[in-house]
Amino acid sequence: MNVGIFLPNWIGDAVMATPCLRALRQGLGPRPRLVGIMRPYVADVLAGTSWLDDQILYDPRGTAAGQRGWRFWRCLRQQKFDAVVLLTNSLRTAVLAALSGARQRVGYARHGRAMLLTKKLYPPAANGKLLPRPTVDYYLDIARAMGCSVGQPPEDKRLELSTTPADESAADAVWRQYGLREGRVVVLNSSGAFGAAKLWPEEHSAELARRLAEALDFDVLVLCGPSERDSARRIVQRAAHPRVVSLADAPLGIGLSKACVRRARLMVTTDSGPRHFAVALGVPLVTLFGPTPAYWGHNPTSCELEVSTNLDCLGCHRRKCPLGHHRCMRDLSAEVVYQAVLRQLERLAARVA
Repeated sequence: MNVGIFLPNWIGDAVMATPCLRALRQGLGPRPRLVGIMRPYVADVLAGTSWLDDQILYDPRGTAAGQRGWRFWRCLRQQKFDAVVLLTNSLRTAVLAALSGARQRVGYARHGRAMLLTKKLYPPAANGKLLPRPTVDYYLDIARAMGCSVGQPPEDKRLELSTTPADESAADAVWRQYGLREGRVVVLNSSGAFGAAKLWPEEHSAELARRLAEALDFDVLVLCGPSERDSARRIVQRAAHPRVVSLADAPLGIGLSKACVRRARLMVTTDSGPRHFAVALGVPLVTLFGPTPAYWGHNPTSCELEVSTNLDCLGCHRRKCPLGHHRCMRDLSAEVVYQAVLRQLERLAARVA
């Protein structure tokens, strides 16, 4: 069976789609051909995994030839897909699936695209609103709609990622540059591409990093993306400790971030893409939740301690605080998160014992 799969655009969602990819690989006959249709950065997220036989890069707002417009459509037609699976919710991707010529098109009937699908799924809703449902389950239902049997939880919900030799080589260079110690590194990620509402204040990040280095003798590595270099530098500067460093001056890439997370003893993170790297790579973590509800990314296989406030506005899912105070993240002080780190370390020690 020749199947095209439109993968999610968000990094975290792409990671949460890996149980669905595993189910499709195992459930679509003895030798299915699975082709991932994805944004270029999603290809970096999945690099090193074996779920896909081929990939087609898709970027409707990009400038690269073949990743949008008629050339992209022609590429889809040439694939002669038997089926197209839509892990995206957009009308645009449903139109492209129909134009691909695939006779079977499977996805959620949302955003006016029901007529373009041959097999429609409807997310659970009440009074016109979607009911809370973990994203992993949302995607696994699509695999079931394709006739794939899904194993018993929690194993069927296990996220999986891998790293490439190039990723590991880049991380080796960072470890050498800063003299990071094996088994003594905490990775700190206070950012998030979702929007300003997810960001943890730089002063909190710096204070936590300093305490982890001084009181617990950890090396702290601050992650960042290309647009977050200055913020990472300010965190290191505020922390003012030789064992607090960042990736701000490294050749950044998703692969490097994955490899750094994989080596960490613990990760402290906002609810953003790198959080899901830790879950998929089996790294314990402390996650700070504010504008996004924890249930969207819930996974029973993660070793995670969730930290949040008890504000009434928690989980508003807005990119910018609509009330202007951003207390859902600001009220998570460095002391609150430090105590959460101690609890998580105690849990890990008890598990080892």
